[in-house]
Amino acid sequence: MTAEMRYLGKGVHPWRGALSDIEVCVDACGNGSLVTRQASGIQDSTVALRDTVWLTPPNWHEGSIAIANDLPEIMHIYLPPSQFTPDKLGLDIDESAIGALRYDSAFRDPLLGEIARAIVSELQAETSAGRPLVESLANSMAARLVQTHARAPASKSAASLASEGLDRRRLARVLDYIEANLEGDLSLDGMASIACLSRYHFARAFKQAVGQTPHRYVSVRRLDRAKALLMQGDQSLVDIALALSFSDQASFTRAFRQATGRAPGQYRREFGSRQYDSASAAIRQTLPMLA
Repeated sequence: MTAEMRYLGKGVHPWRGALSDIEVCVDACGNGSLVTRQASGIQDSTVALRDTVWLTPPNWHEGSIAIANDLPEIMHIYLPPSQFTPDKLGLDIDESAIGALRYDSAFRDPLLGEIARAIVSELQAETSAGRPLVESLANSMAARLVQTHARAPASKSAASLASEGLDRRRLARVLDYIEANLEGDLSLDGMASIACLSRYHFARAFKQAVGQTPHRYVSVRRLDRAKALLMQGDQSLVDIALALSFSDQASFTRAFRQATGRAPGQYRREFGSRQYDSASAAIRQTLPMLA
């Protein structure tokens, strides 16, 4: 999945899609501009409000889009067809689910708008559990599109799946897996496979069992690991950042400061010295016993 925020100027533009992905365009602010899409058998005129959504199917390369006034914040999100498979969604669907989506008319969906904003926010300001977060959000977006914006029912109800959860044994395996891979590659797919569940079902079952989403739990545990690494040794900040799957030291510093109110270096100076003083005091108390 990829995403970006774009500025679209007024005028007439060709209506094209991605080579192989479904394009989901979401108006992030809404300024009341009239947007008209035309193609063979399609003419859709929509007033662009906040959370207005337009879909474009894979390999689409016909038609035009007329925009009456500039659209400054349009989120473009590209979902591959593999995002709509039963294994990813935890739903009994077939390939017709993609073709059943309503590409010919715009619609408003505040939930999709919130998901889109969260995706773009994560891409702009990385957090400690960015990858599982974006995977989970993309999965939720695909499920929402299939369940509520298809021409005809394309899936069975997930009520029976929702009634299942993570038993203690499977939950313990997942938590052990997370702890063992905090300084490695942690993906939603990997965690779901440990639990023998689809990603969609796993995310729901994990939150039900733990009280937090998988990405939130991983984020908290990675920041806890960061605190331990800062206190225990002199490992460089960039090495800690990369070990905990941040793209760079700046992203790590931003996330750490947001969570703790301190920059990593400041945290190390304050709490690392306290740990050293405590350890020194314990050694001094032990020395007379050894004499």
